[in-house]
Order: sequence, then C-alpha cells, then structure tokens
Amino acid sequence: MRFDFTDLRLFLHVQQAGSITAGAARSHLTLQAASERIRGMEEALGVALLTRVSNGVTLTEAGFALARHANTLLQQRNHMQSELQQFGNGLRGHIALLCNASALSLHLPSRLSDYLLAHPRISLSVSEKPSHEIVDAIKNQRTELGIVADSVPLQGLETREFCLDPLVVAAAVASPWAASPVLAFEALLDAEFVGLNLGSALQEHIDHHARQRGKRLNYRVRLNDFPALIGLIQQGLGIGIVPEKALAQTDAQQVRAISLSDAWAQRHLLLCARQFSALPGYLQEFVEQISGRQASAPDAEHHGEPQSDQSEKEAAAK
Repeated sequence: MRFDFTDLRLFLHVQQAGSITAGAARSHLTLQAASERIRGMEEALGVALLTRVSNGVTLTEAGFALARHANTLLQQRNHMQSELQQFGNGLRGHIALLCNASALSLHLPSRLSDYLLAHPRISLSVSEKPSHEIVDAIKNQRTELGIVADSVPLQGLETREFCLDPLVVAAAVASPWAASPVLAFEALLDAEFVGLNLGSALQEHIDHHARQRGKRLNYRVRLNDFPALIGLIQQGLGIGIVPEKALAQTDAQQVRAISLSDAWAQRHLLLCARQFSALPGYLQEFVEQISGRQASAPDAEHHGEPQSDQSEKEAAAK
C-alpha cells in the first residue's frame, strides 16, 4: 500500500467539497487523474472509501478513518517543514519536551527561561501529557525526552532527578479537615472537591486513584488553573489535592496544606529518555542544565522511596 501526500490531500479535498469533481479542482488535478488516484487507494486497501450519491460522494466508515489519518500525517509534514526551515535560518536545535501538569505549570518556567535566554539558537515546544503516556511515547520513539512522576514503571529508560513534587490536601483553615495533621485519600472520597477541568493530567491521576477504590469524586466546581482552584478552596467551597508548590506560590493565607499519607502522593518528578548519552549534544546540554543530576542505570526505576512502596502505586499515574 503506497499513498503519497497528493493522494491524501486529494482525499481530504473530496471530503470537504462533497464531490470528486470539486475535490479534483481544489487539488489542481483533472477529474480523470483524481478518479484514478481514489480508485487506486481503494484497490490498495481492498475497501470502498466513498459512496457515490446523486449529488456527489459521501465517506464510508473506512473513508472517515483514512481522512482522520490523512489530517494527522499532513499536519506532521507541515510541522516538519516548518521546523527544518528554522535550521536554515540559523537555528541550532529544537527541543520537543513532554511533561506532566506540575512540571509544566510549577517547575519548568524559571528553568526554561534561564536556559533559553542563554541559548538563543535553540527553540522549544512543551506539551502536557499524563506520565504513563510520556513513557510510552519515549519507549516507542515518538519523542526523545520527558518529565514524569516516579509512580509509573520506568524499566528500560534512564532517569535523572528533576525535583520533588509531593501532593497535599488543600483545605480552608475553617474546614473540619484542617484540624488533621495528615490524611489518607480513602478518608476523602465522600468530600466535596474543587478540581481542575477535564483533560488535566493531574486530575486524571487523582480520579484514577478514586476509581481504584470504587468511587467517583464529587466536584463542586472545576477550573483551569491552580490559583483559581486555591482561591475557591480558601472560600470554603471544597477541598482539593494539589502539588505542595502550587500552594507555596499563592498568597492564600487561609488555606492549609495537609500531608497525604498515600505512597503515590509522595512523588518525585524525573527527566527520562531511552539513553541520555545517545541524545543530540544540545539535548544532553539541556538535560544537564535543568537537572544537574547524574543519570540512573537503564532498566532500573529511580524512585525516592524503597522498592516496596512502588507496589502501592498504579501505572496510570499523572
């Protein structure tokens, strides 16, 4: 099966226009050439991609699947061209970094600003994903470098300590919860929560641990960022589970941080790669500057707790 970008672009134009004739015109192809290309795709796949109707064509189920993949491939091609063109303009390197929510919003900004100011010929893109997805992307060579919580299996990867990032319960000082020096997650499952919006890797991590206990957390309100979340907790609208540093960076004097006793909350953030020494030189330099720690051996998990604690952690961590 061989498709080129002209085939994929033509197919998307046919989808958008609703006819092969109009799709061919948008692709600057003759109707005969366009029809032959689409017929060739259908023969190569052994499945119909279009259904002919009186006023044009519609996509079959296979056609919709092809359109979805075609969009992804063409977007990746455009991104590749844009990135490579930057090298022609004097760029030395591009860093694509995947990281979890805490690293992205709480720990990275100051370190990245210092690094980028000192390296004007390096560009950077940072994307937020749950830790288990980052590990999967690195192992399957879809990306080279990530920052993850240490609660995911890391066998086969090298890691470096990035920072400590414990999760705590945030509660208004007037809340009954605030009287406890330490809390277990199990005790909080029926409480009213203030949380981050759907799609947040951290909130997915917390919700995962609730589901493991057969519960769904009761969210009074969900927001986009830590300052807004902590502000509503301060008003007594519920409790939240947040990185300890999120509280330290706000001026919420009426919110108390209460330690969580669960092993998964006592976490470290780690830089990870398949092999740090195999990274391009500018990426190795980047790792050295934002971590300042030695790499662990591959096939070993780098954790801040004894190995026995690891068994209490689930793989689908934030």
